Amino acid sequence: MIIPRKKNYKKAFRRYWQLYLMVLPAIIAVFIFHYIPIYGVQIAFRDYRPSKGIWGSAWVGLKYFIRFVNYPNFWRIIKNTLSITLYSLTTFPLAIILALMLNEVRNVKYKKFVQMVSYAPHFVSTVVVCSMVMLFTNYSNGLFNNIRAALGMDRIDIITNPDFFVPIHVWSGVWQGLGWGTIIYIAALSSISTEMIEAARIDGASRLQVIWYVNIPCILPTVVIMLILRMGNLLSVGFEKIFLLQNSLNISASRVISTYVYEVGIGGGQYSYSAAIGLFNNVISVIMVVFTNMIAKKISNVGLW
Repeated sequence: MIIPRKKNYKKAFRRYWQLYLMVLPAIIAVFIFHYIPIYGVQIAFRDYRPSKGIWGSAWVGLKYFIRFVNYPNFWRIIKNTLSITLYSLTTFPLAIILALMLNEVRNVKYKKFVQMVSYAPHFVSTVVVCSMVMLFTNYSNGLFNNIRAALGMDRIDIITNPDFFVPIHVWSGVWQGLGWGTIIYIAALSSISTEMIEAARIDGASRLQVIWYVNIPCILPTVVIMLILRMGNLLSVGFEKIFLLQNSLNISASRVISTYVYEVGIGGGQYSYSAAIGLFNNVISVIMVVFTNMIAKKISNVGLW
């Protein structure tokens, strides 16, 4: 006899009502702070004036989306954004490699020391990290240029050179977030059955073979999910760090969507235009998540839904 699904839901609710009650505050918080503000998305489709309010402002449809696409530097901004995110995407495997290496360390004290050292930069403020970058790359007395001068090479102006902006942004981010990014993968590795690993070793598998044929396949679902989420941020480059490293000389490489939204929205008071750009960015992000999830489901049968 097949029990109707509605009765199954009622039975589960009666049995686990305490758990549902515990989740309720989180659901309410998400609804208040994430779903209710969606009401303001219509600003992107209106000629918004604070004095008139949202409903009093004139409806202009896709005017500001078309304006952004026709902006002379549109492709430059998209290119800069993609350059940073795709470069960052190439560093995605580093956290996995570090997690696999830490998982193989048998000396507990050394393993904890490495974890502490690699995790610590995550707690350093972005403002401090950017200050360190500018101090180290300073033309006259920066550490990098002092080393070059000591080796008989010419000093170079790094922070103002557009060609160096993307590598500086990405690799400073790797230094700051690499250790923290391994936490999820280390947790996934810790859940691997020890019997499976022992069986592989009894069959004659070396340590490298255990990593390749046991550890990596077991954490593959976690890797795929993290990659899908990463792809969702393809056009979402963090504002704070880029803004702090940006200057008038490297702006040709550092002007991205987030900084342009700040320029026209906060700096220029063009609220509808900036809202349209932000919505454009979010729509592309959703499309990328759906597309990447679809490909992942076909290739590895793992996805977010």
